[in-house]
Amino acid sequence: MSVHIDIEGLRPEAVAVVPSPLAELGMALHALSEPAHHPGLQGWVTAVTARLDPHLADRMCEADFLWRTTFSDLFLPWAGLPDRRSLPGATLAEELDQLDKLSDEQFVDTALEFTCSPAYGECGPTALSDPQTRRRTLELAAARGPRQLSFGERLLADPPRIRLWLRQFLQDCEEGFFADVWSRLRHQLAADARHKTDLLRRKGLAEGLAAVSPAVTLDAAATRITVDKLGDGRTATGDGGLLLVPTSLGWPHLMVLHRHGWQPVLHYPVGSPELAAPQALEQLALRMTALSHPVRMRMSRYLARSAHTTSELTQVLGMTAPEISRHLAVLKKAGLITTRRRGRYVLHQLDVTVVARLGSEFLEGILR
Repeated sequence: MSVHIDIEGLRPEAVAVVPSPLAELGMALHALSEPAHHPGLQGWVTAVTARLDPHLADRMCEADFLWRTTFSDLFLPWAGLPDRRSLPGATLAEELDQLDKLSDEQFVDTALEFTCSPAYGECGPTALSDPQTRRRTLELAAARGPRQLSFGERLLADPPRIRLWLRQFLQDCEEGFFADVWSRLRHQLAADARHKTDLLRRKGLAEGLAAVSPAVTLDAAATRITVDKLGDGRTATGDGGLLLVPTSLGWPHLMVLHRHGWQPVLHYPVGSPELAAPQALEQLALRMTALSHPVRMRMSRYLARSAHTTSELTQVLGMTAPEISRHLAVLKKAGLITTRRRGRYVLHQLDVTVVARLGSEFLEGILR
């Protein structure tokens, strides 16, 4: 499973790397709502929450489905403007003006995109214009609870009112805590954008995408970008551009905007030395499957303590040499054991460093 971006005919100058204050505010709201997704931000979350105005904290709950379980495309409004080439604004105010330029149909559809919309990334009737889609939308909202149903009903009944509410809420967030956050982060994001832009110019798109994340690859024909994610999707740059938007608060999320008719966007976490490169989901699944077998779990217990030969494992596990060899082959294919020769003996040992990372790699993979 992955998300594909068709880029045939895309000119190099149509690829831009630009920070977005509104996108970063969205990630800040997400981290405050789901701190478990971001263990590295626990101190920041605690500090912001402690000094947050109680009234603003209450308002965060009114529409937290826009940033808690998903990340709404409303935080990337420039991608939905008609020319499909618009860039993020330099300030939050500029980007809120861009948000105001979205049509009511775009705004409503995007606000309901994951939680109440029957499909994402497809062109179809909207809940604002089609009664059947509207009924289905409200059914999905009701299934998610009274708060979501209330918001959905108010949104469909009076989109301009909700638009004003959201703009005022985001402005209050800037005043309440985000202005300080952005003043610290914008320099790091600008530096990353300059570095990626220089890399794109000097070494090309493949090198630039590899620097964004090892989970992002360009095919040999340079016509399709593939993002390794637990989800399927497809979009195309067409006659528009491709935007790369860095985030300091977003790890482990690597998001792809692939909404129909919108400019494709890669919203990627800025790398830091303490973060390991994301593991390919196929390799992660291979490792977890290898360790799930009860025999290989028992075998790992011995291999974690010291190196063993096949003969030694047959004795401690009470199995035949061919059976042990088959299980060792599975573990080796998954990259979970190392082997070394000592004289005429071959010793096998569990790579405890790789195994120790599986928990964080699993979390990164499912949240990517």
